[in-house]
Amino acid sequence: MQKEITLVLSPQEAADEQLIKIAVLKTLQIDSKELIHFEIHRKSIDARNRQIKINVLLKAYISENPDIKVFEPSFRQVENAKRVIIVGGGPAGLFAALRLIELGIKPIIIERGKEVSDRKRDIAKLNRESLVNPDSNYAFGEGGAGTFSDGKLYTRSNKRGDVRAILDLLIYHGADSDIGIDAHPHIGTNKLPRIIQKIRETILNHGGEFHFNQRVDKLLIKANQIIGVSASENLYEGEAVILATGHSARDIYHTLHQQGVLLQPKEFAMGVRVEHPQQLIDNIQYHCTLRDEYLPAAAYSLVSQVSDRGVYSFCMCPGGFIVPATTSPDETVVNGMSPSLRNSKYANSGIVVQIKQEDLKAYESYGLMAGLQFQKELERMAFNNGGIGQVAPGQRLVDFVRGKVSADLPDTSYHPGIISSPMHAWLPKSIGPRLQEGFKAFDKKMRNYLTNEAVVIGVESRTSSPIRIPRDPISLMHPQIAGLYPAGEGAGYAGGIVSAAMDGQRIAESIAKKII
Repeated sequence: MQKEITLVLSPQEAADEQLIKIAVLKTLQIDSKELIHFEIHRKSIDARNRQIKINVLLKAYISENPDIKVFEPSFRQVENAKRVIIVGGGPAGLFAALRLIELGIKPIIIERGKEVSDRKRDIAKLNRESLVNPDSNYAFGEGGAGTFSDGKLYTRSNKRGDVRAILDLLIYHGADSDIGIDAHPHIGTNKLPRIIQKIRETILNHGGEFHFNQRVDKLLIKANQIIGVSASENLYEGEAVILATGHSARDIYHTLHQQGVLLQPKEFAMGVRVEHPQQLIDNIQYHCTLRDEYLPAAAYSLVSQVSDRGVYSFCMCPGGFIVPATTSPDETVVNGMSPSLRNSKYANSGIVVQIKQEDLKAYESYGLMAGLQFQKELERMAFNNGGIGQVAPGQRLVDFVRGKVSADLPDTSYHPGIISSPMHAWLPKSIGPRLQEGFKAFDKKMRNYLTNEAVVIGVESRTSSPIRIPRDPISLMHPQIAGLYPAGEGAGYAGGIVSAAMDGQRIAESIAKKII
């Protein structure tokens, strides 16, 4: 007999398989000989009360042997198969490639950046010397923006695809099996690069191709049918083109616009990144003085409505670091990431404000590109109000809310460093005042969140693209250009690693129906 049960355990009990087994036997009121096997399906933290509990959902096999299935993808050899061009080697592009291989189609990935090992060197120079390589940084290169990130895998996009299939493929390529059971799984920036390398090896070993340092500069279109792309003076042709360039590839929008390809403006969000001592967030969330050693670094998720705009936390990184995520030497952009253990003494999160088209009236002359121009100008504003290189503008949190210049700043995880700046004065009126009110609202939900132990660092501007590349909701193909499939965050159809990966898989399946 099989039985699903939920156990409510202490953090220590939930961390020990033998203690979990004892709890299973007690709950089911059976003898240990009757319990043949149990498998954990989900773990989640319940921190609503002072006594923190872990909910453990599991399946118990009572007097019955389990039918344990080992995940094994059905990759084919596709060296001589029909070809599909994938522009961008981030989650959408990589998982589209893996699915194409399963379906018997050859993926050819065109990536503007470098492979992950070389990309690490450029990121080190960015952190230490503020040297920005426009094609190799935290946004561009093998694995996309997700490679050097927290590796958060939580998504609400279950209707778009099979989340478990994405997690299984990540585990197959080296991720910890715990991501399959944690309610809010993450991989960690220290582990993601090797997983990305293994995915590349799978693609190459089955006949796919990778071409690095190839920036696409033109779509090859004949009679409203795409036949390939031009990149760095090379031509790549195929049965279809998946455009999975990520949210920071501004040049691709200009290229498409110049070629008359239909684009649409969309809502996006921008703001700042705020950093607290992790211990303070632990104290608030876990109602404790010192976090239990069996509990992970505490996270938070906050949202408020201020003057008809959403103000909310984005990409919260417990036990993490703030990093320079710019793609241009004259702009300053910050983002967050965490190692797998989330053991930094800092907690950081983007706190951003919803931007609508009516907020862009001063940029109407830029037409479709109004949002991109607003984004770019905010990043240049941050650069001009920062220090030398990628030294970012900063302000203590209470000082920011009260409109007061900070006489000094707390320590920070941001490696290039921060400099005191009156961010309340130079942030646009559509953003700054809403952030001030948003932080006050957050303090009512998380008492002591509003503290001068925290620092605001600018700017968090790449939450998503201000442009959408439209597509038919059924075929997933661009409505104007046959064979062109916009994908992932850069096209406006995803918001993280898993949702982008699922989007890539859906597109691969749609292409297979058409060309096989």
